[in-house]
Amino acid sequence: MITSAARCLGPVFLLFHLYGPFASWGEIAVGERRMSWNRPSKSAVLGLIAAAIGIDRADDAAHIHLAEGYGFAVRVDRTGDPLRDYHTTQAPGGKGDWSTRREELADRSKLHTILSDRHYYTDAEYTVALWSSDAVPHTLKELRDALLSPIFALYLGRRACPPALPLAPEVVEANGLVVALGSYVPRFDLMEYRPNWDRNEEALLYWEPDPEPPGTAPGRQRTVTRRDTVTSRTRRQFRDRVEYLTRIGTAEG
Repeated sequence: MITSAARCLGPVFLLFHLYGPFASWGEIAVGERRMSWNRPSKSAVLGLIAAAIGIDRADDAAHIHLAEGYGFAVRVDRTGDPLRDYHTTQAPGGKGDWSTRREELADRSKLHTILSDRHYYTDAEYTVALWSSDAVPHTLKELRDALLSPIFALYLGRRACPPALPLAPEVVEANGLVVALGSYVPRFDLMEYRPNWDRNEEALLYWEPDPEPPGTAPGRQRTVTRRDTVTSRTRRQFRDRVEYLTRIGTAEG
């Protein structure tokens, strides 16, 4: 274990940028509808961190350790546009006597079609902040280095949604979350590629109070609940988590 307080003199945050043509941050899946939140979930972001470090999905203990080790915030710089995909796939149904999965799929008389709605956001842009709790498995600098050279492929909620630009992770020392976000400037500017693109005049900032961000905390305007704290990756089980919400001007971050 590495105690964060012993590794730095002031509040420290890890900041990085998420942008892609497609992103999907899954809500609770019910039936054939696969909805998406309008912002990254903590479980998705820590899944991305786990992929960068090289943690296998089956290692539940390591994933829970990550979930307990870091605080999480996300600034929605551009909400993006919703997109619905009418999705079809075929799968074998019923029982049969097959030696291999290939044989099962080759028996077309047993195939049936599954219909579903998959929801995405296009051209959405986010800035993520992480901070350490009392004891963490990796320092923020180690997480930054892993994001710069990930072991497994990174994606924005689903495997079909890779990042379109580098994450540009940086470790920033600041006296509060809003100040840290305001001081973070990625090494590229999307507006150079999208000169007619409108960013939000005010950015939505979501952060969790447990563990609370170090330094000066933002002023809360609303409290929301999300079920995105992982309890088992292998069984896809999650529990509720409280988030605070406020609006901050783009000039502030």
